[in-house]
Amino acid sequence: MSAFVQTLRGRRETAVFLMLILVFLGLSFASEFFLTSRNLANVGRQISVVGIVSLGQALVIIAGGIDLSVGSIIGLSAVLAALATAATGSPLLGLITALAIGTVVGAVNGLLVTRARINPFITTLGTLSVARGAALLATNGSPVRFDNWVAWLGYGRIGGVPVQFILLVLLFLAVWFFAARTRWGRNIYAVGDNARAARLAGVDVKGTRVAVFVICGALSGLGGLLLGGMLTNANPSLGLGYELDVIAAVILGGVAMSGGRGSIPGVVVGAALMGLLRNAFVLLNVSGYWQTITIGLVVILAVGADSFTRRGTDD
Repeated sequence: MSAFVQTLRGRRETAVFLMLILVFLGLSFASEFFLTSRNLANVGRQISVVGIVSLGQALVIIAGGIDLSVGSIIGLSAVLAALATAATGSPLLGLITALAIGTVVGAVNGLLVTRARINPFITTLGTLSVARGAALLATNGSPVRFDNWVAWLGYGRIGGVPVQFILLVLLFLAVWFFAARTRWGRNIYAVGDNARAARLAGVDVKGTRVAVFVICGALSGLGGLLLGGMLTNANPSLGLGYELDVIAAVILGGVAMSGGRGSIPGVVVGAALMGLLRNAFVLLNVSGYWQTITIGLVVILAVGADSFTRRGTDD
């Protein structure tokens, strides 16, 4: 039993989970509106988009990469999905378009990293700008209204539970099973831990890295559809800054920036904490400027904690 407790104490996601509980309890007393059904539904939606995209980002970072373009993929996928739906009258085509755009951008990122051997940071920094510019060109900078069915994915409920949150739970279970219980998932950890050793063991290192970027892109495309649906329109600036929230959620959840280590359940806990913090800022009427500063500090502290832990382990 003591060994189990020591293991929990050594895991960062345990500390983040305790922090999540403290923030939840604190908000319960600090605001009379926090525990209302409407606000809890909003919290579920805020957690969901960040959480869904974080699942893909976690796989990329575990494999030894990083994807800074997720926020721009959210915006581009949303506007092109809205345009496709408006032009054809088919919401299903809008859903397919969002997933396809995310998948294509993810594949481009993966191929540039593996084939052109461009650093993932530089690659995705470039596609961040390209995707955002493409979204602005496609809409001429104007928002595009979403079809009602697509909008329902953003703000609809099933049995009182937001549709987005249900999707997050289903995708979490799928990604957790994939990462922890399949050979392909174990290959992702192996590539991030030691790519050379993984290659000698017969793992397709390039294929694995392309695959995680594709998954991350597809989930970002879905996130764009859900976020646009929640707002009932797709704005080319949609998803701006989301890469910070996503990376913070992943690192808070215990994924090592150096790759090879990470917990999928921890990522969801990190996303939940980020969603609660965003909600706290609104309920407590904190300036948007302070929100931006706080999220940046969370990223720095999370990465710093990971580096400190890594040094301690190496020593």
